[in-house]
Amino acid sequence: MPRYFEATTVFNFSWDQVAQGFWLKYPNPNSQHVLTEDTVKREVRAGKLFSKRLISKTNPTPKWAERFITTKKVNIVEESIVDPKNKVFITYTRNLGYLKVMSITEKVIYKESEEHPGKTIAIRSAWIDSQIRGFGRAICAFGYERFKKNCNKMVGGFNHVLSNMFPTQTTLAAHNVITTTSKLKDAAKNASELAKAKAAPIYASLHPNQS
Repeated sequence: MPRYFEATTVFNFSWDQVAQGFWLKYPNPNSQHVLTEDTVKREVRAGKLFSKRLISKTNPTPKWAERFITTKKVNIVEESIVDPKNKVFITYTRNLGYLKVMSITEKVIYKESEEHPGKTIAIRSAWIDSQIRGFGRAICAFGYERFKKNCNKMVGGFNHVLSNMFPTQTTLAAHNVITTTSKLKDAAKNASELAKAKAAPIYASLHPNQS
């Protein structure tokens, strides 16, 4: 029985930054399983950029899967559409090998976040299926859990690349926190000094004999 996966991620970077960083997200600390990436086709139609890339990856094969899989390497085709006018970036990926054992089709939509201005939201959907009779359900369950785990790694790796490409974004966020903290400290200090100044005349009137 096929499994469906969906997740939403908010990147603390603008859509333009995410669209730029997407093409440079490999290598990163979480992408050691990515072996190669090659652009097969790229063209502009009606103001949109259409691309097709071939990516080869490898993943550890569990013991039970060795009877179905003879190599750890798998090729993946990635097709994408970038619409700079409406600021929408859509990617479609699917594996080319071992489709009978497990097929994974993924769609990701990157667009500006309405709730978080200046940030980008990524809506990820994936369909996981297996045609192995008697093992299909178990294989789909395994594929679902592995895909979910890999998604967290993908997000972490992409954030690493974006942070290196646009360091001022991270620095600005840290600066805002420091500035806010300083303002709060200054406000507390001023309030304390003001309270002391108002209390001084009252104290003096209650203790006229003290200098």
